[in-house]
Amino acid sequence: MAVQNIEKSKWDAFLAGISRALAGKRVEIEVASLDLGDQIVVSRLPLLAISYDRKDDVISVNLEQVDHLIRAPSELYVDFASAGLACLEIIDGEGARQILTLTDPLALPEPETQQAD
Repeated sequence: MAVQNIEKSKWDAFLAGISRALAGKRVEIEVASLDLGDQIVVSRLPLLAISYDRKDDVISVNLEQVDHLIRAPSELYVDFASAGLACLEIIDGEGARQILTLTDPLALPEPETQQAD
């Protein structure tokens, strides 16, 4: 795995580019800080989009059932595995680490077709 730090000036273009490629992936969001400890706030929800709004200084993670906002982010790290982007870590304005772990949706087997005798 290769972890990369993305420069803040490139966040909007970078997140717009990966947003299209990652649509439909499942996301788990963990928030880790000294005050809160480690907490899972979202578990395996489908990703719709992820973006950075430079004007409001917020990263928006749009999921199927909820929008998760990360205010005043200061750092963005991405972790690439052999199959592509596996994880994003964002340090928010309060110093908490917000870790977005990406997985593929579960593949269900093809429905069996009944044959007439």
